[in-house]
Amino acid sequence: MSSFVDQVQHRLKKVDSSPLFQWSVITVIVMSALLIGAKTHDLPEQVVSLLSFLDSAITVFFVIELSIRFIAYPNKKTFFKSGWNIFDTIIVIGSLIPAGGSGVLLARLLRVFRVLRLVSMVPELRLLINALIKAIPRMGYIALLMFVIFYIYAAVGSILFHQINEVLWGDVSISMLTLFRVATFEDWTDVMYETMAVHPMSWVYYLTFIFLTAFIFLNMMVGTILEVMGQEHENFRAEAHGESAEGGEPASRAQIEKLERELSEIKALLIAKHPSEK
Repeated sequence: MSSFVDQVQHRLKKVDSSPLFQWSVITVIVMSALLIGAKTHDLPEQVVSLLSFLDSAITVFFVIELSIRFIAYPNKKTFFKSGWNIFDTIIVIGSLIPAGGSGVLLARLLRVFRVLRLVSMVPELRLLINALIKAIPRMGYIALLMFVIFYIYAAVGSILFHQINEVLWGDVSISMLTLFRVATFEDWTDVMYETMAVHPMSWVYYLTFIFLTAFIFLNMMVGTILEVMGQEHENFRAEAHGESAEGGEPASRAQIEKLERELSEIKALLIAKHPSEK
């Protein structure tokens, strides 16, 4: 009995890891996304019935695919230790909610999130999401510093410009929204020229704020994401070459190539010393 279970598990694992099956899942996810978009249009009754049937078929396919992956998993206890497995399970369970009755809105919203399964199926997309999640703590400190700058400039702007335009500079919270508009370059010159009519030197206020937020802090955010993404690529490359990132830095591509050259040189020396064993 145990041998039969192991055999079934081995076959399902081969199915789960096969490129054909992976591309089939990706194709169904894309079809699910197109199906959601099609349902937002006014369609004939027959087409709506067909789309409902396809939606049910896609849900059944996702349940079967997740079941195959769970059965093929070597250690069932560690299956839900993977965040991506938990994510896929939640999406699939959410798709099982009936689309009729009082829960029709919730069911439709949950089906929209099935498109996100494309992230868990494509390794490159998982790499990007992992890098973004790991960069959030570092970005949090930059965001905190940005908030401090926003608050200081908002307080100054509210004190200096509230009499010019109460709608834009009435209090600190409204001033922060106005500064966000300035930071995103959304008609910010109109705001500047309005205050310059009363305070000619107010352009200094806007230019220094833009320099700090749009140039310095934004580049710090991008640099943080790129640094973490580089580390994730190194980890991914190390795993692809059988390395382990635990307990030290993962091997870079240059280190791997150097090791391969050294092994080739050692092999050539051994062959030269023992030509009869070649």
